[in-house]
Amino acid sequence: MSNSGKKERIHFGTLEKEAVAHAKRKREEEEEHDAMSTTVVDNLLDVSEGAVSARPGAHIDLDQIDEVMGDDEELMLTDDALATRRRAMAEFDRKRIARTIAIPTNDAHVKDALRQNEQPICLFGEDAGDRRDRLRYILSKIAIERRDAGSEQQEIEDEDMKSDDEDEVQEVFYTEGSEALLQARQNIAKQSLARAEQRIERQREDCKVDLASVRRLRQNLVAQLTNYTIVGSQVGDDRPLSRIAFAPNSRQVLAGSWSGAIKLWDIPGCKMAQLFRGHTDRVGGLSFNPRAGQSKGCVDFASGASDNEIFLWSLEKDTPVGNLKGHQSRVVHVDHHPSGDYLGSASYDGSWRLWDIATEQELLLQEGHSREVFALRFQCDGSLVATAGLDGIGRIWDLRSGRSIAELEGHAKEIFGLDWSPNGYQLATGSADNTVRIFDLRKIASVQQIPAHKSMVTDVRFFHYDSTQSSEPRISEDMDTSGDGNEDMSVHKRLCDGQYMATASNDGLINVWTAGDWKLQKSLAGHVGKVLSVDISRDGSYIASTGFDKTFKLWAADEI
Repeated sequence: MSNSGKKERIHFGTLEKEAVAHAKRKREEEEEHDAMSTTVVDNLLDVSEGAVSARPGAHIDLDQIDEVMGDDEELMLTDDALATRRRAMAEFDRKRIARTIAIPTNDAHVKDALRQNEQPICLFGEDAGDRRDRLRYILSKIAIERRDAGSEQQEIEDEDMKSDDEDEVQEVFYTEGSEALLQARQNIAKQSLARAEQRIERQREDCKVDLASVRRLRQNLVAQLTNYTIVGSQVGDDRPLSRIAFAPNSRQVLAGSWSGAIKLWDIPGCKMAQLFRGHTDRVGGLSFNPRAGQSKGCVDFASGASDNEIFLWSLEKDTPVGNLKGHQSRVVHVDHHPSGDYLGSASYDGSWRLWDIATEQELLLQEGHSREVFALRFQCDGSLVATAGLDGIGRIWDLRSGRSIAELEGHAKEIFGLDWSPNGYQLATGSADNTVRIFDLRKIASVQQIPAHKSMVTDVRFFHYDSTQSSEPRISEDMDTSGDGNEDMSVHKRLCDGQYMATASNDGLINVWTAGDWKLQKSLAGHVGKVLSVDISRDGSYIASTGFDKTFKLWAADEI
């Protein structure tokens, strides 16, 4: 049988012919509509006095149409012609907007979009391409309606928002301070100027040391740091030890526990000398007064804990001799001002506070962080204080004026530890992003990023040498003093000040870094689990650490 005689097979219930015919009719209607729109625009252009030459199929520039059809010509048109022109312009505008709308290629997503706009997801005889075209048409109509209805209101809102932003940027908040705060600021200014002058004078003297001696000192320092090992370990409590701090004389160490107990230990024997009881929850901050042990009955150290309390202690009593009340949440850090007259505290209530130790009076309640404040340290001169917290931002505050003078940005996660270098212008911060950043106050910028650990950094400490309190530093014992024979040993001791730092981390390591080149010299492994705190003795003999394994450990060079 020939093909001409073959009957076309028709399946029962098929809609193929009707669907194809419907699609063809729809395309023809669209072509006819586009042709009519083009004709209307051509006629409108012919109305003008030859300003624009239009021909069938020529490109139509909407800007030229607007120029040709001004207000005077628009008045000359009949109502029908004017309405036709406006419809044509509106259609051109809709198509322009439709070309900018992104339509999903997945047919299921197209149906979801139609359903969200309360439109039928499928019409009779409509295929996936037709549905995309219909969705584009609907979205373009909606966009035009929203633009026309909300353009004026949006302009008003934009102006209001712009005005509010300008007011917010320019607005500065001031709170009235007490007379005691004013007096404290004046005292801090006088004392800090004197300390800054002494620090600069020491730095000038250090610059006079010959390069050979400095190089020899650096080599001895690196040799000693690389020779550090564990020299003592002691179980400090039945719960993890959260904080450790060396006494100014470098012969004792304080360790605070999650149980709230604080214990004083003699070193290097690691024998408990005294137990201090007062806190009922985990101890977060410990700080020795710079004048600790110099007179009887004075406040020797301070502590803060999760019971929202700050206690003042004397080494002669096992109970607190003072209580600083004010924080509304966990106190995670405390630090003494270099003068010994004031105490700073950081808390989970989002504030840090300045206290007068003698009167136990709150001098300043300072906010500024968007989340909990976790770390606080005073600069060696006493004029500045640095704070950082769970917002990942560090701030530098001028205690003399009360202003925030710098923001320390760069960390991707929370900051859990910070410390000032004894040079007075560098600051180290440790973060949950596993890095330590070195900030230079002269540049107000991060000058070094150290990939310090494999887990979050919990604490950072520089070596701070104190010639008035510490014993002979071990770093100077092996120093070669041959040469001109007139080298001042005290200068060499002072040159070690701030030349290395220690960092603690949840990866179980204490890493020791030399300053300047910021190279890793030694990784001290001994804790089982997280290391929560680290400190360096004032004479440079020991590094102490506490951990989640309920122990504190002493680290030193082999010759000790």
